[in-house]
Amino acid sequence: MSSVEWISTSVPYLTPREKGQPDAWSAEAAAEGRRGSQRIVQAGEVAAPAEIVEALGLKQGDGVVVRRRIMYLDGRPCELTDTYYPLAIARGTRLAGTAKIPGGAITLLAELGYTGVRAREDVSARLPNSEEAESLEAELTQPVMQLLRLTFDAQDRPIQVDKMVMPAQLQQLRYTVRI
Repeated sequence: MSSVEWISTSVPYLTPREKGQPDAWSAEAAAEGRRGSQRIVQAGEVAAPAEIVEALGLKQGDGVVVRRRIMYLDGRPCELTDTYYPLAIARGTRLAGTAKIPGGAITLLAELGYTGVRAREDVSARLPNSEEAESLEAELTQPVMQLLRLTFDAQDRPIQVDKMVMPAQLQQLRYTVRI
């Protein structure tokens, strides 16, 4: 794997971690001899954007808890990730704060009684907006991939939406499907 390429699979990011294990991103990067880190740039309650309203089945104007992060690989920004949670799940929890969550948010969700059993991912390509390009240290003319992941619990309720934006030339997504 070259220093600018990253092949990722979604499964580790949907599975709660065992006590004492690092978050999935740090663990995946370390397994490749790399350093994965993140910076939480915002967390708290916001009005849900239109695509999140639709994904979570909310009404326009409803609030959500969001965690906005910049992900780094070997010290370089490689992904912008906004994770949205229904207020009924996240209000008043560590999901609404800027502190790092031991084992990651998926582990905390499981501790709160919300375990994902199914996810739907929509991947698209586009040009970044100026804020995304600046955060990713990229040019406005460099395409990005956007991955929108909706995670459902055993009752088929949406419990989390992740919106990830990644420089297209740095990423490869891998999916394994069993039939």
